[in-house]
Amino acid sequence: MGIPETDSATPQDPPLPVPVTQTGREALRALLDRPRTAVIGLDFDGTLAPIVADPDQARAHPGAVPALAALAPKVASVAVVTGRPAGVAVRHGGLAGVPGLGHLVVLGHYGAERWDAATGTVTAPAPHPGIAAVRAELPGVLDRAGAWPGTWIEEKGRAVAVHTRRAEDPEAAFDTLRGPLTDLATRHGLIVEPGRLVLELRPPGMDKGVALLDHLRATGAESVLYAGDDLGDLPAFAALEKLRSDGVPALLVCSGSSEVTELAERADLVVDGPEGVVELLANLAAHLA
Repeated sequence: MGIPETDSATPQDPPLPVPVTQTGREALRALLDRPRTAVIGLDFDGTLAPIVADPDQARAHPGAVPALAALAPKVASVAVVTGRPAGVAVRHGGLAGVPGLGHLVVLGHYGAERWDAATGTVTAPAPHPGIAAVRAELPGVLDRAGAWPGTWIEEKGRAVAVHTRRAEDPEAAFDTLRGPLTDLATRHGLIVEPGRLVLELRPPGMDKGVALLDHLRATGAESVLYAGDDLGDLPAFAALEKLRSDGVPALLVCSGSSEVTELAERADLVVDGPEGVVELLANLAAHLA
């Protein structure tokens, strides 16, 4: 079953992939029919940017900014929803000062921070006091847990993350550290967000689902596409599944990963990592007036 062309599409426009579910096909149809009331939501790492061993070296796929600049003026909003600080995602994504991105926002720290392309400013509340306490205790906790060589700490301002990707046995290090880090987080009023060989300690109450829903309400969105790749994107998927039950068309896209299968199993459409996401965004832009 194909997706009917829009009035503005031409035979030269690249084809759009067809979602595997009926609800996904209906959501894509709604987005194509009424783009000015649609929101495009996107994770950053693993979705717009390839996963790399050192998160400080992560950069958006070369085609991401051109695709976003072509798409953003044609929809109500593009929202990058990330666990990173908003300013870091903006820098690593090359999103500041780009013509065409006036409708783009970055919801950093799972929505605790917001950067608006229209103003170039970040707004955020005061940091949770538990972060400073966890930061001070974390090295000792890691030592007592076994001090896996290659495990390292990432400072994220409003959160702190422990990566095991560089350890000799990344999965074993991840499994060993999950319990002690959960105990540490709980003592200081925080939660642990597991990801792709990373455990992030952060404040409760915000996740990508909450952040995305708040943004959809603020924009009056009538349809939405969200693309993600990791466990932290499951709340966004769950929020949009609830929206669909309320009659709001929502297209769930998985930026394919062999490390995380939960999203692929719930997605309407699976694409080939950041390259596939960029291709989807560029093709959407080509099909919209």
